[in-house]
Amino acid sequence: MHNHTIKVWDIAVRIFHWSLVICFAIAYFTGDEESIIHIYSGYVILALISFRVLWGFIGSQHARFKDFVYSPKQVIHYAKSLFSKKPKHFLGHNPLGGYMVIALLVSLFAVTLSGLKLYAVDEGKGPLARTYQVQVIAKAHADEEEEKAGSQKESDKEFWEETHEITVNITLFLIALHILGIAISSRLEGQNLVKAMVTGKKTNSE
Repeated sequence: MHNHTIKVWDIAVRIFHWSLVICFAIAYFTGDEESIIHIYSGYVILALISFRVLWGFIGSQHARFKDFVYSPKQVIHYAKSLFSKKPKHFLGHNPLGGYMVIALLVSLFAVTLSGLKLYAVDEGKGPLARTYQVQVIAKAHADEEEEKAGSQKESDKEFWEETHEITVNITLFLIALHILGIAISSRLEGQNLVKAMVTGKKTNSE
């Protein structure tokens, strides 16, 4: 048996991965400020995950969803094999890693969607901002309508703030699991998976 390196991750996957790491970190640490940097980093994240979904169908072999999305039975079997310390080796994402990719894409989409809704409700800006028709109404009803609109806006804002916070926390939890999974897989496979996402190459045993 000997080891040799093989190209696994294409340049598009690697750029996507590290760009997403950087943009999410920027968005997270500028979230309390509600700055323009936070808003535009969210736009970039949405563009990145949209690209990754597309690349999951037309990209290179190991970038495609069909390469790493396994049946629940296969995922359970792989999870059990981890306790034997001799799990099956996968060049691309292993079954658990594949599910994590999907979970992170979904959670990040939920984060950006809730962020865009909050931006639309609070600032009236962004692609999800509503357009209102100007209506001529009686003066007697103007104050009542304005009060209702203000109350509805506050209710919507509170809902999307909570949703945004929850989805961010879920994503942080998934990221923590992802990092833990990388550490465990690196140890079991005897290779540096972080380095592999930089160089694009992994060690293949024969």
